[in-house]
Amino acid sequence: NSGTQLTSLSRGCLQSISGHESTYLGKMPASFGMIAALQGDLDSSDGVGKVFYRQDSSRSILRQSAEHINRAFPEDDEVSPTQALVVTWVDMATQEQYSRGDGIKKRNTFQLVIASLETTSYAIMLYARDGLQFTSTLANDQAAVMHAGFSKGLVRGFLFSSQGPYYRITGDEEESVRALPEETNAGMRGVHVFEIGTFPYFTNVAPGEVTELPTEVEDRGAGQQLEYPPYEEGQIPINPVRYQPENPEVVVIDDGDINVDVFSYNIGTCANNRDKCSQFADCRDYSGGYCCHCRPGFYGNGIQCVAEGKPQRMNGKMNGKVYVGNSPVQFNNNDLHSYVVVNDGRSYVAISDIPQSIGPSLQPLSALGGVIGWAFALEQPGFMNGFGLVGGVFTRQAEVTFLPGNERLSIRQEFKGIDEHDHLEVSTHLDGRIPEIPTGSTVQVEPYSEIYQYSNNLITSSSTRDYKVTRPGEAAETRTYQWRQTITFQSCQNGDPMKDVKPSQMLRVEQIFVMYDVNNELTRFAMTNKIGDVNGGEPEENPCFTGRHGCDNNAVCRPGAGKEFTCECAAGFKGSGRLCDDIDECVETPLICGAHAICNNQPGTFRCECVDGYQFASDGRTCVEADRPVNPCEDGSHTCDISERAQCTYTGGSAFVCSCLEGFVGDGSICQDVDECQLGRCHPDAGCYNSQGSFTCECNPGYYGDGFQCSPGNRQKTPCEQHRDSLHFGPRGPRPPVGQYIPTCDQNGAYTPMQCHHSIGECWCVDQAGREIPGTRTEPGDRPTCNDHGKPVGPTPRPDVHPLPPGTYLLYAQSGRIEHIPLEGYDMKKDEAKTLLHLPEKVVIGVAYDCVDKMVYWTEITSPSISKASIHGGEPTPVIRSDIDSPEGIAIDHLGRLMFWTDSVKDRIEVASLDGTQRKVIVDTELVNPRAIITDPPNGSVGPTVLFPEGTHKLECMSPGRGDRRQILEGIQYPFGMATLGKNIYYTDWRRDAVVAVDRYAGTESDEFQPQKRTKLYGLAAAYSQCPQGQNYCDVNNGGCTHLCLATPIGRSCKCPDNAVGVGCIERDGY
Repeated sequence: NSGTQLTSLSRGCLQSISGHESTYLGKMPASFGMIAALQGDLDSSDGVGKVFYRQDSSRSILRQSAEHINRAFPEDDEVSPTQALVVTWVDMATQEQYSRGDGIKKRNTFQLVIASLETTSYAIMLYARDGLQFTSTLANDQAAVMHAGFSKGLVRGFLFSSQGPYYRITGDEEESVRALPEETNAGMRGVHVFEIGTFPYFTNVAPGEVTELPTEVEDRGAGQQLEYPPYEEGQIPINPVRYQPENPEVVVIDDGDINVDVFSYNIGTCANNRDKCSQFADCRDYSGGYCCHCRPGFYGNGIQCVAEGKPQRMNGKMNGKVYVGNSPVQFNNNDLHSYVVVNDGRSYVAISDIPQSIGPSLQPLSALGGVIGWAFALEQPGFMNGFGLVGGVFTRQAEVTFLPGNERLSIRQEFKGIDEHDHLEVSTHLDGRIPEIPTGSTVQVEPYSEIYQYSNNLITSSSTRDYKVTRPGEAAETRTYQWRQTITFQSCQNGDPMKDVKPSQMLRVEQIFVMYDVNNELTRFAMTNKIGDVNGGEPEENPCFTGRHGCDNNAVCRPGAGKEFTCECAAGFKGSGRLCDDIDECVETPLICGAHAICNNQPGTFRCECVDGYQFASDGRTCVEADRPVNPCEDGSHTCDISERAQCTYTGGSAFVCSCLEGFVGDGSICQDVDECQLGRCHPDAGCYNSQGSFTCECNPGYYGDGFQCSPGNRQKTPCEQHRDSLHFGPRGPRPPVGQYIPTCDQNGAYTPMQCHHSIGECWCVDQAGREIPGTRTEPGDRPTCNDHGKPVGPTPRPDVHPLPPGTYLLYAQSGRIEHIPLEGYDMKKDEAKTLLHLPEKVVIGVAYDCVDKMVYWTEITSPSISKASIHGGEPTPVIRSDIDSPEGIAIDHLGRLMFWTDSVKDRIEVASLDGTQRKVIVDTELVNPRAIITDPPNGSVGPTVLFPEGTHKLECMSPGRGDRRQILEGIQYPFGMATLGKNIYYTDWRRDAVVAVDRYAGTESDEFQPQKRTKLYGLAAAYSQCPQGQNYCDVNNGGCTHLCLATPIGRSCKCPDNAVGVGCIERDGY
């Protein structure tokens, strides 16, 4: 349309004016017209990502556009466009994205065509199957899902302007972006067509009407009926445009249909595409482009290469609905894990949370995980396993027909490559019906052979498999199912990569073991896999080809003459071959990652990551200084009220949020004192005295009590009460003093251990006579931890009476990071969640917080240990590193200065001093996989969450000194970490990948937080800005114990550490 003035941006969108990014980033819909093909914080500055565009009226392009449009709208009259604008985003990376040690960045490639007639215009969006490698980018230090859709902008009216239509193609879930190359509204996978009107009157956005794929595509196992995502209101933040494309070029589209296969990784030359190859591969140029080839000692497709002989792991989720007879069973993100010993072809698969209603009936389907057996099968001479041919990115579609009942099951598995932990990532979807196998039956799958037919980008196979079902007390019954599968992948199109691949190979699967573990609700498979000649031939006698060689699991078996062989440690390992140890590249070559980078050792390899304040340059390896944002809360440039009345919270970039402290009200910039006396907080027979940010209640003459509860009668005033009342009562009755310190007395009239001058905000500790203890006075806003004056421990107030202090937040562990969620009252401020501590080389499980020393403690299982670091910064410090197998939950007793933790391998709970000394096992019976653990120091209780084998998830509570245990709650879905905070219990849920809040008094869920990164959340802890008030018998003089003092609800128990010599340590039970 000749009247359309469009600007192409590297953000993945077209906009009708050159609007500054601040006018639409995070403020969608924009005030101007925009077509977002796939909008996010994209980067074309590294010399790899490019944006091409051109206006085209050639016959071939117009014909191709017309075919897409007419196929999308079959009921409308056929159209013939007269103009087309073609825009292509090629190999676009994200700004400041994470880079693996091999330097490979994830990149997106997609295309937009605007086809116009005199009467209307159409948008044609094309997404390559292998072209979308990431679905979110950073926005204000948070991951934001990328956006596709249309925004008309402001519509000018007679008196004022209003926002025009805003149409979204994708939603707020990453899955909606992943679906773009798989779905369609135009009858061709990855193609989406929309009628958008004519400039300047772009009005209704009408999507194409053909959401089904052609039957012939379904026959290849690549298609299924899909629905077009519904229109949704709302907006998604768009990130700043930091780089503009330089030297725009015209994209050349080959003759034939505009299709999604035109974008393959091998366009261009090695000079500017080397970073697409694995670090263990070489790049080679050909006349039509380039290809990547794994180096000797490694195998794969060149894009991804793994070391020969190294065991491989697969992780993923399983979803879908399967009928057993007439009963449906829904799978929701069930974990699927696999492990393969490559040098002998053994593979092991486990699928979790399989209910008993379907578990026995899944046993015949050993091929659910059998594809990883094919991928890493033991290779016979001259043959190649699946990963060596196609790498780790492919799609497998299988159709199973059970005989004689003709039940049909469809299995679709998307393999997404090797992740940052060197695990093959897969998603599995099941749909259909399987025959029922009664509980208690055993299943034996007979060995079978399957012929794989190889062609360009397509592999097919089919077989008939027998299995025996033995019901309790009955003879075995032989059953059969037919198996047909297709595997599609994207290979390099240059250099004839399939020339050395035999067109047919046979996979032999033997020693098949299947089992349903009813107690743990696990389905397990195991088998050996060998790939070789379809004609069988003479059986190989060399141990390297039979798998009976005795080499280390991390070694390659090298065949010699006859039955001779040698064992050679895989790349990244060292040793004799019979025994191989990991090479710690980070220790042996300290500068392997270069300056300003952290080296993270992993089995057989390593990863590099830039330190804070640095980011990877365009080469994916060099760390360069990043633009450091200014924190207004630190440098004082914020506009919040003074610190005595307000809190400034940094939210990333140059942004901050002001909030009034407890006892004040306002917008954070201006905070005014709340007059609690107007709210009737005190007893009717008490006087109320307001102060800045607080108030005091005092019973009237003739009454005694704490002011909240007053009873008739008189008693002799204590020194504290006399001191207080002398200031409150003058000649004319009660009158609140101005700017003067008023002592605080407890309900018995004694000085409370902590006294505060509310006018100036300072607090300090006092002795029983009210005298200040030197060195305990704190700055305004802080509270000291004061020891009790030795009085009996009594019940604490109800936790829902007093709100949480400002600055309190939750800590949780996820993917080697400790993240934090600020709290406002008991509500999670989800938009302000961010990373607190990054430990990229670790797998952090448990997390805890010491409010006294402001230290974060955590457990990790890569090198099992417990460590700590200051919340204000500093290097992590190991606390416990010996006699510990799998530390998981951890909790801190800030009063007794102790830490408690669980060990899920040793099945026990231990306690130690905060410096790691005085260790003692306090529970080592009737525990299976103990996970989370929480403490209640004032009441002397410890509570772990125990996941029992039968699959019930219970919350138990115990007193560590007495060892008694009682059940509090059961039936929680899938908890891992847990924290208690006043009236709420918070826990991390593995089914929902979320932090869940539960009101312990109402017994209902009150809130849920799901991070942008949808992976498992582990440990959880509450971090108070001020230590909760309370005391137990161990916080004064160690309870009189010589060594360990363990508080109980009614006293304390003195215990000796397990490693105590026995001299000078006295054990005593509680009093």
